[in-house]
Amino acid sequence: MPLDPHLLAAFTVATIVAMLAPGPDMLFVLSCGMRGGPRAGLLATAGLATSEAVHVLVAAAGLSALFTAVPEAFVVLRVAGAVYLGWLGVRMIRRRGEVLSEKPGATGRRAYLSGFLTNLSNPKMIAFSVAFLPQFVDPARGSVWAQFAVLGAVLIFLEFLIDGAVGVGAGRIGSWLRQRRTLSRRIDATTGGILIGLGVRLAVER
Repeated sequence: MPLDPHLLAAFTVATIVAMLAPGPDMLFVLSCGMRGGPRAGLLATAGLATSEAVHVLVAAAGLSALFTAVPEAFVVLRVAGAVYLGWLGVRMIRRRGEVLSEKPGATGRRAYLSGFLTNLSNPKMIAFSVAFLPQFVDPARGSVWAQFAVLGAVLIFLEFLIDGAVGVGAGRIGSWLRQRRTLSRRIDATTGGILIGLGVRLAVER
């Protein structure tokens, strides 16, 4: 086994605790599930997991040094993510109450892409992969790439287990609520407000 079992156990526990605390990822998956149903919630989770894989690859390749050498790159990425979330929120509020079941494929693709782009520019995820992941890697045990691969696999598994369950559960509740037209509009308005709030939070975080 490439990883020290004690380090792996510590990483798993720490990651579970971090994921259970409501944050941007969980709120985003929750909003997608409420508006688009279980499939949208699950695909939003898949988008988050894909971006996490990218973050792990970047950390393993040592490209995270870019943010140390050029701090402005981190700021630009954070602001871009904030603007994107704000745009999603405004768009959702303006289109509140629209029937989404007419184009389920488009809804699913949009949830996946939004999840991917949102998490890709999440400063906490960047900090997690740059500063947190390497703490559980021991070069003395062999291939660093293999150790990052194990950590990444655990991270993605837990993402689907925790946020995926949140997205599917929210989707089941949302499917019932969306049958009520007034409630549907309120769900969309609330979801849009959550996304705008997440964008503001992303912009001001350091």
